[in-house]
Amino acid sequence: MNEADSHWAESSFYPFARIAASLRGRLTAVGIAFLLSAASVHATAGDIKVMISGGLSEAFKELVPQFEQATRNKVTTIRGPSMGETPQAIPNRLKRGEDADVLIMAGEALDKLAADGAVVSASRTPLANSLIGMAVIAGAAKPDISSVAALKQTLLNAKSVAYSDSASGVYIKNELFPRLGIVEQMNDKARGIPAEPVGAVVARGEAELGFQQLSELLPVPGITLVGKIPSEVQKMTVFSAGVASKSKNSAGAAELIKFLSSAQSAATIEKSGLEPVAVGAR
Repeated sequence: MNEADSHWAESSFYPFARIAASLRGRLTAVGIAFLLSAASVHATAGDIKVMISGGLSEAFKELVPQFEQATRNKVTTIRGPSMGETPQAIPNRLKRGEDADVLIMAGEALDKLAADGAVVSASRTPLANSLIGMAVIAGAAKPDISSVAALKQTLLNAKSVAYSDSASGVYIKNELFPRLGIVEQMNDKARGIPAEPVGAVVARGEAELGFQQLSELLPVPGITLVGKIPSEVQKMTVFSAGVASKSKNSAGAAELIKFLSSAQSAATIEKSGLEPVAVGAR
């Protein structure tokens, strides 16, 4: 266990467990129960600052009030991409010294932060699997993307294409376009969208086609979801949560992650267009 992992563990139930063990011979069962109850209050009471990327945002927005009602925690939410060059991107916020207790973002980006020491590795918890979808402005005809060949032709026919500057967009630009052999054809008409839902750009008529995580397209008004891109060229992103190494409330952070990864939260996550990764969810 490294220093950050050790600190995270020590800040949770361990101090109370040690006290209870040392006094076990002198405390009644009621006294021990009271002490452990105090540990539970300590672990859940306080403010929790969360930095979250777009993929899980809709489900999180619905789940936070449930968590706050069930505990004494107050959750503050800050949104930003999992990666990218914008100031709002979560890694860039952390580099500037912004505080956070919980980070919820694309798993590969969270892993990088853990490798850099910004996240407690032992706290990393997968929450949901996400697939990439495509949308057009509301009222427009739905292009054919039912096969890889159809998707390629739809992209070639499009006048303009938008994609996220985060995980799904990085895949679209760096892997999908090369795989389809259309890099040169897309250079002048495809662009990444920083710090804004791709669906909003499509809804304003600024892009004919928009690609992003399904869960990020679904809540945007003014667009029509065409569907998921074909499985042969699909990219699944795992959204995960972790406790920030410099968290000021690591016990509360761990409690929130436990709630989000529980079977209790699975239905809300699934409703938002994601596939929940939860104990007992299936």
